[in-house]
Amino acid sequence: MRWDNLTADSGGSGALEHSRADAALFGADAVTTRTFDMPEFRGITFHEIRARSIINRVPGASRMPFEWTVNPYRGCTHACVYCFARKTHSYLDLDTGLGFDTQIVVKVNAPELLRRQLASRRWQGEHIAMGTNVDCYQRAEGRYRLMPGILAALRDRANPFSILTKGTLILRDLDLLTQAAEVTDVGISVSVGFTDPELWRTVEPGTPAPERRLDVVRTLAEHGIGCGVLMAPVIPFLSDHPDRLRATVRAIAAAGATSVTPLTLHLRPGAREWFMAWLGRHHPHLVRRYERLYAEGAYAPKWYQRRITRQVHDLAQEYGIGPARAGMPRRIRPAEPDTAAPHPPSMSEPVQLTLI
Repeated sequence: MRWDNLTADSGGSGALEHSRADAALFGADAVTTRTFDMPEFRGITFHEIRARSIINRVPGASRMPFEWTVNPYRGCTHACVYCFARKTHSYLDLDTGLGFDTQIVVKVNAPELLRRQLASRRWQGEHIAMGTNVDCYQRAEGRYRLMPGILAALRDRANPFSILTKGTLILRDLDLLTQAAEVTDVGISVSVGFTDPELWRTVEPGTPAPERRLDVVRTLAEHGIGCGVLMAPVIPFLSDHPDRLRATVRAIAAAGATSVTPLTLHLRPGAREWFMAWLGRHHPHLVRRYERLYAEGAYAPKWYQRRITRQVHDLAQEYGIGPARAGMPRRIRPAEPDTAAPHPPSMSEPVQLTLI
């Protein structure tokens, strides 16, 4: 892949002044804004920053299966219309719709900063989750290559971690993942909510196709790396028909997934407006049904969540997929008995998972 023929607005006094003005907003010392004259990045602007911190504590961590995260990017070119992380772009005075898809913040010093923070006496070696906000293997990672340095830092400190992704680029780092798994607990999950190609093209336009994501699961399994599938989101009235649920679980099982965990669509502020606009364009007959289903807030009613969970659970048993570990990826290497974390709720327990 060629990365020449790029243009950058970081040169010249005007651009330098612009970078200084944005520094406080992005929580960084400086901002360099770039665009790349390449088909895969057309219309996308990258804001390169030197972040001040990279390990983040999750708000409301007591309700989560993880407490600490690393996010080398903000914004995501996957452009999933339902993405719950859209609201975070408003904190930067950026648009939560198209701006979230095209204005990408890149923490270019993430690997070196992580290595420094992991070495701090204050850091106690807790589990770090990645991909819980935006995908660390989105398209930009092919350009910036932040994850190899991040994985190497975690490996060198034997720090446990997990990755959730829709990106096939994770296979580039297969050797690093294997090396890390030899010294610590590593978990990998791939997100595949459905296998319908038409639905995928409109609702997740910047992601690899579902079958390509399942190829990631298959490849990892062939290398002895267990990989769970987060079946997310299950989209009401579009991917929740029993035949579609069956087709998705069957494909997940065929790929060799160690577990499958369903997550019903939730629509938080920022994502809700963008998703409902998409729904009005592509499925206007469903708008009123969604308004009724989500009348009480961001989450579908408990009865609906329980129904989906039980259907997927039954299908998983039928196709021989092991019990799900809700919200946490399956470990590549099981922990020693005296250090194993408490087992999270199984898929038979009707819970609505929340990533962040």
